[in-house]
Amino acid sequence: MGINSFAKKMLRDFFESQGFSIVRAEDHLGSTMKGALKAIAGRKHIVNTVIDVGASNGQWSSLLMDYYPRCNYLLIEAQPVHEKDLRQFCDTHKNADFVLAAAGEKEGRINFNTNDPFGGQASLTPYSTNNITVPVTTIDSVIASRRLKGPYLIKLDTHGYEVPIFKGAETVLAETEVIIIECYNFRIAPECLLFHEICAYLEAKDFRCIDMVDIMHRPYDKSLWQMDLVFVRKGREEFLYESYE
Repeated sequence: MGINSFAKKMLRDFFESQGFSIVRAEDHLGSTMKGALKAIAGRKHIVNTVIDVGASNGQWSSLLMDYYPRCNYLLIEAQPVHEKDLRQFCDTHKNADFVLAAAGEKEGRINFNTNDPFGGQASLTPYSTNNITVPVTTIDSVIASRRLKGPYLIKLDTHGYEVPIFKGAETVLAETEVIIIECYNFRIAPECLLFHEICAYLEAKDFRCIDMVDIMHRPYDKSLWQMDLVFVRKGREEFLYESYE
């Protein structure tokens, strides 16, 4: 055993004795959103327009741009607190545009909880605290008005309000290649589908889950709380290969 190999073994044995493990950075990447986006690009999904719903300050779209730099990016965000950052993001990235509104089933106005600038929920019922009303639009109408072409990638960080958004995106869904959703194991809102219900809902629309990342457990009892799921067309060649290696 060479000196380098011996030193690595000593370090590995020490950390394992303390309850830690050493994992290659590229191996750890697979359980993260960045790893999921890298895998999407690696599977060569063709995407012309990215629709980022619950875009906050544009940080997620910025991450995807590492892998899809030439797409059109449409960022939809309900909370006015992010308007300045979104303007700056779109000024910096000429292939990006944003809409300051919630996404839903039909156009109008809707209640929104502003308790968390990087969270928040849309609701037909007013919240008892931190409630504002914001414009609500549909993905179909915004995409049509801007003449943004598919195939599409849709990302939803919408805290349980996914079904109304999908109902307002029926035309776009027909040309969608990838869907990424933050999903929950608990019904955090009246409209919320649990993660397995989201899988069944999208299965009926010709999508199948191909990845799960950023898994979180709640501090209260260490129960599975949320995860991000990646869905692609269920006719993809990846699902035809059923071996592990």
